[in-house]
Amino acid sequence: MKLFFRLMLSLLVVLVVTIAAGYAYLAPSTTAEAVANENTRRATQSGEVIGYENSKGAHVWQGIPFARAPVGNLRWKAPRPTVPWSDTFAALSPGNECASLGMGTAKKADTVAGSEDCLFLNIFAPMDISRPLPVMFWIHGGANTVGSGSSNLYNGSKLANEQRVVVVTINYRLGPFGWFTHPALRSEEASDEDNSGNYGTLDQIHALKWVRDNISAFGGDPAQVTIFGESAGGWNVLAMMASPLAKGLFKGAIVQSGRLDIATVSQGENFVDDPSPGHRLSSREIINTLLLLDSSSNSATEAKSRQLNASAAELAGYLKGKSTGEIFAAYRSGEEKLFRLPDLFGDGAVLPSGISSEKLFANPDNYNAVPVVLGTNLDEMKLFLGFNPDLVTTFFGLPTGIKDLERYNMFNRYATDEWKVNGVDRLASAMRDGQGDNVFAYRFDAKDLRHLGLIDLGELFGAAHALEIPYVFGAFTKPMRLIYPERGKVARLSLSSSMMSYWGEFAYNGDPGKGRDGALPQWSSWENDGENTPRLMILDSDSMNGSGKGIRMSPERITLSELKQRLFTETRFKDQTEYCEVYKTLFRGGDFVQHEYETLGTGCTVP
Repeated sequence: MKLFFRLMLSLLVVLVVTIAAGYAYLAPSTTAEAVANENTRRATQSGEVIGYENSKGAHVWQGIPFARAPVGNLRWKAPRPTVPWSDTFAALSPGNECASLGMGTAKKADTVAGSEDCLFLNIFAPMDISRPLPVMFWIHGGANTVGSGSSNLYNGSKLANEQRVVVVTINYRLGPFGWFTHPALRSEEASDEDNSGNYGTLDQIHALKWVRDNISAFGGDPAQVTIFGESAGGWNVLAMMASPLAKGLFKGAIVQSGRLDIATVSQGENFVDDPSPGHRLSSREIINTLLLLDSSSNSATEAKSRQLNASAAELAGYLKGKSTGEIFAAYRSGEEKLFRLPDLFGDGAVLPSGISSEKLFANPDNYNAVPVVLGTNLDEMKLFLGFNPDLVTTFFGLPTGIKDLERYNMFNRYATDEWKVNGVDRLASAMRDGQGDNVFAYRFDAKDLRHLGLIDLGELFGAAHALEIPYVFGAFTKPMRLIYPERGKVARLSLSSSMMSYWGEFAYNGDPGKGRDGALPQWSSWENDGENTPRLMILDSDSMNGSGKGIRMSPERITLSELKQRLFTETRFKDQTEYCEVYKTLFRGGDFVQHEYETLGTGCTVP
């Protein structure tokens, strides 16, 4: 009986960490009933707003519209300014989350969460502001297909109060409503922005412009804006650096577990069997699927023919006539939640085309060169590997044990190190050569998770993807606290306080230095020269079990060639097929070398 209860407890806590920690960007948006406070009445360019004072001692405004609802004729258009209001807008609760696939697994249109009317932002500020404060502008993660700026994990109250900053969190269009390019939606009369397909990116830029024009009313300094984001939010931060349309809208950037891959327009809209193949979820493939789903065509061949023979006006009308649920139904694949669609298109107007991110960021003339922090977590991939039935035992889909810890850690190390190579080391090296010593890097190492008896969350997840978020915001929600042992609370909160202090100091001065109070270890900039030169800040706790080593600088860096050489001498894969698959997974695009792949052994002959 005791074993049963221990199993149930283990599963409960794993479920909590899955929903509340691993997929931090999926956490539900809930707000206790707020009461309007006259001290929060502010004037924006669209009209007056009033917010409330929350239990954390911050002034909060939620659900402020920063653009017109992108619905009807504005679907797949650049965001438009809001329509002014005459009455006071009560900014007391989050606005709609942007439309995404719901948690259901049935291939039905009724599993949609959120709404296409979703362009809202939230503001957190200290109550006693005597001079303009730096602004920290958060872009949430979620593979650009799920999430909301109103997640409880992004409550900016503590960060705002303790670091004396104004925190802004935003929504932006997701999935096919945020990134969708098709010739039928373009016209010579339309603007480059309307024709770009990068609507989610344009939402973020529009929100930055709203901050520029309005944030002074909330105590923020529009000339001192730092953008920061995690996962897809980190990708989007780099996209802001890459976009000429975002020039001058921010003065610093923090990239948490991000990187930047810009898709081509052909990937976004060609058929998969075109000479220049499109993505499997390209707009033309999606239209084929829609035609099949609504029985307008009886086969893929007929759907393709029908699409190619339709006029641009017919196709545009067809697409815009589909409901939110019908559009998403064409993207649903099995039980896939975080589906990867082509996004961040190199259209040549919103985002550059025909250049790799490494080359882009090697020349400050190519991008918005500002002080930047780049970072990853020690065990990024364990969030995803922890649910892989090939590597873990499961009970009703939840992990209950690791089959082979060495094998599990091996897969994590290769995948996570590839993430660090492309998200930190290559970018930092390129930027350092071009923009100098205002490039900083970190790795988040804290593994202060519970051991449940049957399963050790420290081994299962470690310092996994997204687990740094509550440390950055100081927002350890009640569900999150279930995964941390009480005896490690002091160490955990100390690390969180230090990280907020570094982030705050960077927002003030473009350099994390020794934190806001000047008492933390010096965080020095990334250096390309010298094998033993400190270049990477390790953010770790002084944990209760002695595994944590605290905050410290390290000379560690990983190059692509080193990662490949490590793989070439690897002997722990179960068979040749697995060996080949790992190479293909790790090294994509320009990093994939055909002759190199073929030398791995028999079976590595098909790219």
